[in-house]
Amino acid sequence: MIEVYSWPTPNGHKVHIMLEECGLPYRVIPVDIGAGAQFEPAFLAISPNNKIPAIQDSEGPDGRPISLFESGAILLYLAGKTGRFLPADTAGKYEVLQWLMFQMGSVGPMLGQAHHFRIYAPEKIAYAIERYSKEAQRLYGVIDKRLAMSRYIGGPAYSIADMAIFPWLRSWKNQGVQMSDYPHLKGWFDEIAARPAVQRGVAVLETQRKPLMDDKAREMLFGDTQYRRH
Repeated sequence: MIEVYSWPTPNGHKVHIMLEECGLPYRVIPVDIGAGAQFEPAFLAISPNNKIPAIQDSEGPDGRPISLFESGAILLYLAGKTGRFLPADTAGKYEVLQWLMFQMGSVGPMLGQAHHFRIYAPEKIAYAIERYSKEAQRLYGVIDKRLAMSRYIGGPAYSIADMAIFPWLRSWKNQGVQMSDYPHLKGWFDEIAARPAVQRGVAVLETQRKPLMDDKAREMLFGDTQYRRH
């Protein structure tokens, strides 16, 4: 059984979607990041960077338990465990991996900054809002251009690259983006959103998501607590 320590965020949804697509049995353990659960010693023992998601698989390599943090690493692990959603041939595998790294290095961090400065920052800083909104638009353009040439982001087949990127684009309205400006991306987005496993994946913990941020959540996510040694 795989235990998933998670919360309904884009990075959490990546792993929920992969588990649903693979049909693996799993149990979700909520980690309320707005309440500071990510700083609990038991969670830090498997996720030292205090970020969700993390997993513990009681049936890991050679039948031994394994724990993992970082959503990209978890996707790769699950692809290896099941032999699905990552091409077996070398060229195809690296085509997918480069787009997975694109999500991890660009899409997630930059769209996260767009969310922060457009929605969560206590001060509305015009320079930051413009800088990250434009970067969001640039990244959408990169993806749109790719999808003009390829049915899926990682190549001809649906893969972990699609699962990694899709959840981050669900909040396009909060990123200063007009989805209609990117027709190839929009067609892909609608197709992925219609997949039953994707719909189940993004519904995980959905009822626990808090749309408004109170002072405690702001402190847990962005305040001094984040920077203390735990």
